[in-house]
Amino acid sequence: MTSAHSPSRRALLGALSLTLVPAAAGAASCGPGRLGTARVLQVSTANGLRVGRRSYPRTLPLEAGEVLLTFDDGPHPGTTEPILAALAEECVKATFFMIGRQAAAHPALARRVLAEGHTVGHHSNTHPMTLAQLPQAAAEADIEAGFAAVDQALYGRYTGQPRTPFFRYPGFGDSEPLNQGLAARRIGIFGADLWASDWNDMAPDAQLGLVMRRLRQARGGILLFHDTRPQTAVMLPAFLQAMRQEGFRAVNIVPA
Repeated sequence: MTSAHSPSRRALLGALSLTLVPAAAGAASCGPGRLGTARVLQVSTANGLRVGRRSYPRTLPLEAGEVLLTFDDGPHPGTTEPILAALAEECVKATFFMIGRQAAAHPALARRVLAEGHTVGHHSNTHPMTLAQLPQAAAEADIEAGFAAVDQALYGRYTGQPRTPFFRYPGFGDSEPLNQGLAARRIGIFGADLWASDWNDMAPDAQLGLVMRRLRQARGGILLFHDTRPQTAVMLPAFLQAMRQEGFRAVNIVPA
């Protein structure tokens, strides 16, 4: 819902043109005054991994003050690029859970995300809300088509098993049969510990205040953004600076 104080999508796009096996490996080197990537976690998905306390009992082995930045629903021309630029400016690596049909429509942008050192996971093929409300066979088919489309866009082929076995349900709408099927294929399920609520229209500075309040309260965790949202793209440079100023540290994940 858009309020009288919420910026229009056109205004936000205009602003863009102006502006678990832990391992401390692969952290991005960066000059002084940048946030950087403090460490990279090698995550094992061998034992039915389900993490993110908004949905599951446990989360990743993050220390206090560590934040895993995640972006859903892309790649999306016009917003993914400034998000990549903001991350590059601060030497931060993130995890992007891509929709299959978006990767198929914009393969060059999908490959750019990967080439810049970010991790690419999966977010179904068509983003139904939710997979749990679909017949089992239809839900499984949409998940599988998403794996195939993303891997085809990134690597030119799909082998029947996603190259990066990380999956996030659209709308966090899981079911036990779907969870068991993913676990049998050694595919890890990622929820979130906190989110930006950026599916709601709000001014970038309002979103920044909201996310920082939640981050201070949670003291870190898996944080959900959407790289389809202009307000998030506008807000992200200030958010990364605020993380650095308040002593939060960025981490990223890769398969073990």
